[in-house]
Amino acid sequence: MGTAPGAPPTGFGGGGGGKGWLWGLGGAVVASAVWAGVLFATGGFDGDDAEADLAGYRYTTNLCTPTDTQSFKDSGYQQKDGTGSTSNPQHSSSENPALDSMTCNIDFEPNDASSSDYSSVWLYTTASLHKKTDPAPEFEAQYRAYEDQKTSSYSYQVSPVSGLGDEAYVVKQEGRTSSTGAYVILAVRDGWMTYQSTWSEYVSSSASATAKTPEEATDMLKKSAKATLEKMKR
Repeated sequence: MGTAPGAPPTGFGGGGGGKGWLWGLGGAVVASAVWAGVLFATGGFDGDDAEADLAGYRYTTNLCTPTDTQSFKDSGYQQKDGTGSTSNPQHSSSENPALDSMTCNIDFEPNDASSSDYSSVWLYTTASLHKKTDPAPEFEAQYRAYEDQKTSSYSYQVSPVSGLGDEAYVVKQEGRTSSTGAYVILAVRDGWMTYQSTWSEYVSSSASATAKTPEEATDMLKKSAKATLEKMKR
C-alpha cells in the first residue's frame, strides 16, 4: 500500500523515517522559539531606534558664538571688518528631528598685512548632531578618502589626532611646489556629534605677511576645537 495523503514520509528503511521528520519539526520549533527570545531581548520586534549619544552637546542657532578664535589671535590674525552688506562672521543653522546642522565662517587677515597686500584667510566650522544614525562607522573613511585625491600640484596627508573626542583626524594639503598658504581640515567625532574646522590661507608672494605652515595651522585648529567643543556643552 502507498503512503496515505497528508501522512509524514516514512523515508528509507521503514518507520524510522517518521521519527526523523518529527525530530526535525521539533528542532525547528525550538529554534524559532530561541530566535523569538533573541528578538524580544534586543528589541527586534518593537522597531525602536538606538538612542542618540550626543555626549552633552547642544544645538545653537549661531555656531560663531561658541567658536573660539583665541589661538588665531595669538598667532597674529585679526577678524576682518564686514564690508557693505556682507557681515563677518557669517553663520547658518538647521534643526531637524534627524539631524541638526550648524556652520560658522570667519574671515581673518594678518595683523602685519599692509594695505597693498593680498591675502585670503578664513576659518570655516561645521557641527552636526546626528539624532537617528550613528556616524562612527563611516567617520574615518570620510576623511581617508582625501588620500585618493592627488594631482600634479598637491596631495593630502591624513593623520589621527589624540585628545579630541572619541576620534579625530587632521587632513593637510601638501603642495608639490613652493607654497604661499595652507589648507588644513580638523575633524572630530564625539559620540553622535561631528565637528569640522577648516583653515584656508593664501598670501601673495609679494606680500609682507607670511602664511602659516600646515603644522602651525594644525596647532591653531586643535586649540580652537578643544575650547569650542567645551563651550558647545554649556
